[in-house]
Amino acid sequence: MRTDSMDWLAARSALTPHRTAAINAETGESWSYAQMNERACHLAGYLEAAGVAPGDRVAVLTQNDLCCWDALFACIKLRAVFVPLNWRLSGSELNAIVSDCTPKALLYHSELEPLARSLFAPITLQAGGVEYEGIISAAIPLRHLEAERGDEASESCMMIYSGGTTGKPKGVVLSHQSVMWNMLNTIVSWNLTASDVTVTSLPLFHTGGINALCLPILYAGGTVVVSKESRAEPLMELIQRYACTIVLMVPTMYRMMIDLPAFAHAQFPHVHTFLSGGAPCPIAIYDAFESKGLTFKEGYGLTEAGPNNFYMDPRAVVHKRGSVGKPMMLVQVKIVSDNGCEAAVGDVGEIWLRGKHVFQCYWNQPETTQSAFVDGWLRTGDLGRRDQDGFYYIVGRKTDMIITGGENVYPVEVEQLMMEHPAVKEAAVVGIPDPKWGESVVAAVALHPGHGLTDEELRNYCIGKIGKYKIPKRFLFLQEMPKTHVGKVDKKRICQMYQEMNG
Repeated sequence: MRTDSMDWLAARSALTPHRTAAINAETGESWSYAQMNERACHLAGYLEAAGVAPGDRVAVLTQNDLCCWDALFACIKLRAVFVPLNWRLSGSELNAIVSDCTPKALLYHSELEPLARSLFAPITLQAGGVEYEGIISAAIPLRHLEAERGDEASESCMMIYSGGTTGKPKGVVLSHQSVMWNMLNTIVSWNLTASDVTVTSLPLFHTGGINALCLPILYAGGTVVVSKESRAEPLMELIQRYACTIVLMVPTMYRMMIDLPAFAHAQFPHVHTFLSGGAPCPIAIYDAFESKGLTFKEGYGLTEAGPNNFYMDPRAVVHKRGSVGKPMMLVQVKIVSDNGCEAAVGDVGEIWLRGKHVFQCYWNQPETTQSAFVDGWLRTGDLGRRDQDGFYYIVGRKTDMIITGGENVYPVEVEQLMMEHPAVKEAAVVGIPDPKWGESVVAAVALHPGHGLTDEELRNYCIGKIGKYKIPKRFLFLQEMPKTHVGKVDKKRICQMYQEMNG
């Protein structure tokens, strides 16, 4: 095997063939690195024989299952492009994505057959049964298809469709280089080793599910436990059962976990780090984990630049709460003001990123791709600031910023304050058009079960803690926050709900 080959699973398998690579939490099935590599070789051989060529897209429709690794590593060996599909979408939404990426093949899990029937690809393969295992066993294995020009790093590895919170989902194309540098950044910055074990219930169609911890840990020779579980208590039990050393979840899941009666007595003797991502994390979650002597910290990323861009030193967590830390070793970051100049320390501006981990392009959208970059810097669309010690803080989406009476309001600041109220489970702040102020600050609030709260009580709670112009003028109390297909609060839907309720 060439030393510059992107088929790193083959190299890892040669180094540690008998170590456990992956476990299915629901079935208990486990694969060694040798087994994982051999399965991928056989599936790659099958796909090549069926007509899949380098550069072709292979769409994959499955919940968190080991067959996802079959597909990903087979694509890498074949130099095809892995396209994980969001199984939470409707048939029409998935059809729009499939029409956009035009896959040569579709691999789907038998559990999702009704949804898969509505999708078209020249080659289809159903996973999750005896027939699939027979194909894996019988196919002539393809070890690796070398690139003629020897430049595999620049070839497309995977295409992940963005969540679509700002409109139509875009196919974000990541090269082998992008994926590789994200893995190296993560391993070096977080000190990952072959001893690390993680469990993930984050969907593997999302960059946080596949690229944040799973691939870096596999590259390092550790163990990844995949689970379909969406409930906090079973997930907590899985963390303990598999002696996980590092865990990544979204704030909503952590919130549910610390609310469990069992959490008060739970022990996590093997976990060296709990990580949160996907949304700003309430201070109450920090408190709950730190009271147990556990390291808890936030990260920041996006599909276009990988999920990991900052490193937070555990020794700084308590003193720099809410910070995502400092840029990882192989990541360049700057905060840019509206005038295009670098922002002063403490000032809010747009986060720009640069490095080999950044994406190639948006599929079939050259103009959108071009507008995302300035002199090689990726404009993330996220707002942040840097303090005098070089620590970075995420303020929110640029499009979420509210301008009321000429003053800028950053929703995250107001949301964090409201979630410090003991009755508030979740809060989301949006701007609603207002003839007098331009925009009014409106808060959607979900309360903990058994708690009651009025507009006036919550407004009074905010007085004196933030500027008066930041305090929501109106409140929308909801039983549950609307969420997008990737689990983020759907602010567009909140605005619609407010308009529907208020004419």
